[in-house]
Amino acid sequence: MYKFSKKLKTFSFALMVVGIIGIAWGFMNAPSTIEESKDTIAKQFEAHGAHGDADAIDAHAKDAHHDAAHDEHVFHQLQNRPWSALYVAIFFFMMLSLGVLAFYAIQHVSQAGWSIVLFRVMEGITAYLPIGAVILFVFLVLSGMHMNHVFAWMNPELVDPNSPKFDQLLFDKKSYLNVPWFLIRAAIYIAGWIWYQRRSRKLTLALDKAEDGDLTHYKKMMGASAAFLVFFLVSESMMSWDWLMSIDHHWFSTLYGWYVFAGMFVSGITTIAMVTVYLKSQGYLEFVNDSHLHDLAKFMFGFSVFWTYLWFSQFMLIWYANIPEEVTYYVQRFDEIKVPFFAMVVMNFVFPILLLMNSDYKRLPWFIIIAGVVVLLGHYIDVYILITPGSVGDQWKFLSPEVIGSALFFLGLFIFVVFTALTKAPLKVKGNPFLKESEQFHY
Repeated sequence: MYKFSKKLKTFSFALMVVGIIGIAWGFMNAPSTIEESKDTIAKQFEAHGAHGDADAIDAHAKDAHHDAAHDEHVFHQLQNRPWSALYVAIFFFMMLSLGVLAFYAIQHVSQAGWSIVLFRVMEGITAYLPIGAVILFVFLVLSGMHMNHVFAWMNPELVDPNSPKFDQLLFDKKSYLNVPWFLIRAAIYIAGWIWYQRRSRKLTLALDKAEDGDLTHYKKMMGASAAFLVFFLVSESMMSWDWLMSIDHHWFSTLYGWYVFAGMFVSGITTIAMVTVYLKSQGYLEFVNDSHLHDLAKFMFGFSVFWTYLWFSQFMLIWYANIPEEVTYYVQRFDEIKVPFFAMVVMNFVFPILLLMNSDYKRLPWFIIIAGVVVLLGHYIDVYILITPGSVGDQWKFLSPEVIGSALFFLGLFIFVVFTALTKAPLKVKGNPFLKESEQFHY
């Protein structure tokens, strides 16, 4: 049985405490009035001037006579900054556990023999899903109550034909993009995911206690996994439209669901690899060998390439077509968030290629950790880029206390929940007909 070390537990609590401080700082420094937001913008331009940024000063001079609508827009962007940072962290860590749950279900349905000895690691990571998904749902409810403006389409004035803010394009989508139906869909997605997470855990624990040769629970697990994967493929695509793409509600991509899935999947597999390496370093998982690590790293490499293929396909088609309503999505990211945008592509493609191309390197635990840190940071930035431009525009600050604090808090919570779950059952499953094959696996 795994024992959650006091050092790691203390580390997770320390992350959460530091994270809360950063989150609180972000909310306390967000403007509460339009006048405060105007003062904040003025100070930013003064700071540019102090460093001799003549272009920024000239731009501010040309834009000195803002109208009321613009002032309100900037005010909402500044108010959104801590909310947006919080949402990035909430979604990313929920995404990790959901990606692992999908990978776990695929292992059952495909009757994969190599991965059985990693099942308890996967179950430990997916234990975060109920907590992470409920927190995300609470965030969506608060958004629907207009506690923030991350989802601009939730503003009722935009679909009111008598309002000066009326948006015809959004009005045409109101049968789908409306708060009650949005929250109902979210509840359905989350309920389905949590059902399978609970059901699969219950069945594998029952399989541990089953008599030799009794495959009743194993067959039930196969059926539940197959049903979940059908539900997941539909709900994941719709979730990506609802929770991410609708932030830029005038823009859409038919490839978006696959793109989000690729990032989710490679991040989840990377998390499995890193948790496995950590447990082995602590003297656990003695039945996991370097061939298992090799295959995990191979999946990291393969799905990093798959993610890049989808990213480039989406970007290239939009850039080549040069249709104004489509290309604005990338123009905004080039103009307002260029450095993180290109850094993310390098971290999610170039580094995995360089680090994990060689087969021998995939067997080195320290090499997997280095590659894993880069991949996870890269995909965290990816989620940041999916959410932030549409919610805060050019008022983003990547290395701000609220961004770092949100990431640290949910990292600490993730560590605490996952490693607590690992203490609840033996790290080696029993009763699976492919267990011997997994123990003797050699690539």
